[in-house]
Amino acid sequence: MDKQIQQKVEQLQIIEQNLQHILLQKQNMQVRLSEVDSAINALNNSKKQSFNIIGDVMIESSSEDLLKDLNSKKEVLEVKVKSYDKQEEKLKTSAKSIQEEVIKTMKKNE
Repeated sequence: MDKQIQQKVEQLQIIEQNLQHILLQKQNMQVRLSEVDSAINALNNSKKQSFNIIGDVMIESSSEDLLKDLNSKKEVLEVKVKSYDKQEEKLKTSAKSIQEEVIKTMKKNE
């Protein structure tokens, strides 16, 4: 394998590692988003007292304040997930391009 192909393969491996990292981060954000959605639903369906846990302290809070906070967190998480989606697509496009280059170069060298 010539040096150019070897460099492209190494680039491809780095892109694949970055893609795995992005996918892991995205999955983490999706789990957090799911938790926030569950909390919002529980809060909307509850007529009881509401509490907010801050560190080791549980503080009584109004449902409206908690909903504002949760909806704000939800928006931030949704933006992060969209950002990871864009990064994922970019990396996949890059990987596909490099794969095509490697295949093309290998076919030329046959």
